[in-house]
Amino acid sequence: MADRHPFRRGGSGRSRKRGWRGASGSDGVDFLVVRRANPSRTQPIRLCVGCRVRAPASELLRVVVVGCAVTPDPRRRLPGRGASLHPVPACLTLAERRRAFGRALRATGVLDTGPLLEFLGVADGGVVPTPHGSRNKAGRPA
Repeated sequence: MADRHPFRRGGSGRSRKRGWRGASGSDGVDFLVVRRANPSRTQPIRLCVGCRVRAPASELLRVVVVGCAVTPDPRRRLPGRGASLHPVPACLTLAERRRAFGRALRATGVLDTGPLLEFLGVADGGVVPTPHGSRNKAGRPA
């Protein structure tokens, strides 16, 4: 293996042909020390199951299945598989229309969204606008 891998010492790889210097650059500084941490990794990013927009986890509401009801978990402490949702009624409406809760939470059967509706303060039968300027397939506002 040492004779085929370009970064192994010995063999006919890059180490003899181009003067490979190990794990240091030309100035002798280790590459692992020079590399900076990615600032976007400081906070987890989640996907809203309603509008399918990526957002920091702190901006989204975690929901879990308790029994056969979709329950909000604002403290992020309930056990089980969770899904993230913007805490606005429009994203809830989109998630229900797309039947996203069953897929995201890997639950079978019909899920009751009553506790989630109560948490968001949505009146039954109210018309909720779509979030983020969503458009339908024809390109018109939904």
